[in-house]
Amino acid sequence: MTETHAPTVDETAAAERAGSLCDAALAGDRRALARLLTAVENRTPVAEAALRRLYPIAGHAQLIGITGPPGAGKSTLVAALIAELRRAGRPVAVVAVDPSSPITGGAVLGDRVRMQSYATDDGVFIRSMASRGHSGGLSAATAAAAAVFDAAGFDVVLIETVGTGQSEVEVAATADTTVVVEAPEMGDEIQAIKAGLLEVADIIVVNKGDRPGAHRTAGQLHAMLADAPRESRPGRPVPKHPEVLVTIAATGEGVPELLVALDRHRSAVVGTEGNATRMARAEAQIWTALSDRLHERARSFEAAPIAAALLSSVAAHELDPYAAADRLLDLMVGTNRDDAAGK
Repeated sequence: MTETHAPTVDETAAAERAGSLCDAALAGDRRALARLLTAVENRTPVAEAALRRLYPIAGHAQLIGITGPPGAGKSTLVAALIAELRRAGRPVAVVAVDPSSPITGGAVLGDRVRMQSYATDDGVFIRSMASRGHSGGLSAATAAAAAVFDAAGFDVVLIETVGTGQSEVEVAATADTTVVVEAPEMGDEIQAIKAGLLEVADIIVVNKGDRPGAHRTAGQLHAMLADAPRESRPGRPVPKHPEVLVTIAATGEGVPELLVALDRHRSAVVGTEGNATRMARAEAQIWTALSDRLHERARSFEAAPIAAALLSSVAAHELDPYAAADRLLDLMVGTNRDDAAGK
């Protein structure tokens, strides 16, 4: 007979705290929502208990990833999209992933500076999150934060990546629609089409459309993307001809058309393709959770002595990292078997 796990005092307290915060957040308490997001970002037991409750009621929001190289105007475009969505009466949340501060480890909060005009709007919630060294342009807690906003009733969740270059492809596994923002001065368009970032684009926006060469850049991108071979990403089909739009985010020009394109893409991504998108997101979330679990287990009290010995062996080049990882994994599996057997 399989024994059920009896909650510890700490787990019970975390569940009670999570329940209180969830009730308040779902009732519209912005402070409670902010505390939930802080717990999620810090990966506390309260966050896990809260997500167990909130995840089943999420899954309705439109998740839009905004990515692109530095200087393309992503934050300005996000602010313009917020304005357009609010004019339509749609509540919107923003997860703005900033580079980590080298001093505090927190987010630089550059996006909040640009979006202060929405600070008193109850239909807008902007959360800056530190990347904390996580690769892919996102924070490790981005998907969980989006799920919290989703459950809290926000119709649209905008996810803005760090903006460190062409490596930010992880957003495609988190968002329903990935928008890649480029600028007219981005350089050689042929090199741009080879970059991995454009390969995950559902919609490409050439921002700063009032600058010379903007429409020429958009035309060249459209022509090259139409002719270039585009392979399907695992679990998520790639559109053959992603739309290429021109905007001037600073004035709002072209933003209504972008919102129409986003809604059109959302309507198109249904059935098999929509299921593939959700499956890719679920896979990414499960692997993140599994990685966290393994990391915690490897650093647990029981595993610490052998882990230290393995670390010393690898440092002395007496053992390779792969063999060390295999031994540590075998230890964790064996410990779990002993626990299950009541040893």
